[in-house]
Amino acid sequence: MRFKAVLFDLDGTLLDRDASLVLFIDDQYERYPAFQKVPKDVFTRRFIELDQHGYVWKDKVYQQLLAEFQIQGLRWEELLEDYLKSFQKHCVGFPHLIQMLSSLKSCGTKIALISNGYGRFQYDNFKALDIDPYFDEVLISEWEGLRKPDPAIFERALYKLGVKAEDALFVGDHPDSDVRGSRAVGMKAVWKYNSYFSSDVEADGVIYDLEELISFMNG
Repeated sequence: MRFKAVLFDLDGTLLDRDASLVLFIDDQYERYPAFQKVPKDVFTRRFIELDQHGYVWKDKVYQQLLAEFQIQGLRWEELLEDYLKSFQKHCVGFPHLIQMLSSLKSCGTKIALISNGYGRFQYDNFKALDIDPYFDEVLISEWEGLRKPDPAIFERALYKLGVKAEDALFVGDHPDSDVRGSRAVGMKAVWKYNSYFSSDVEADGVIYDLEELISFMNG
């Protein structure tokens, strides 16, 4: 294979966050009767709108939901705590996730994760996918004190893996944090297509399905 190491983003790249969020919302809605004064489809749609693909933290989402729908008897702090504890139970990966990682590992490729977000929450979601045995290193921004696209977090991951930037590939869905950030330190970058962003992304490759990564690696 062309690269000694492949580094991945989590949300929107390995974790199908959109699908996972819908599963979580459905479950939380059923567990909290106070929500049920609002039709489930209306509640779900508004939650997703406010969430803005995960870029709005849930304290703001819950505060807005409670106010808009005039839901009584619930505190946003309680709902946020439930989100932090329960979201991991609904995490689903994208198709061909395990096959792709297994193929990389069978070739001796080193594998790492670099994820922005809260340490325990992101790590629990990562663990929920049952993919941790494939990974040599896991870096989460809160625990590292660094966030993508800061070059230092990419350089730290490369150092931990013992590989040079030119021998490593980064795969992620965010045009700035993942693609531009990793290329800025000398890595090649593959954009995992995400319809939330403009398709005008300057990457070394684009994949729509994780299994396409193997063809890129062998190209």
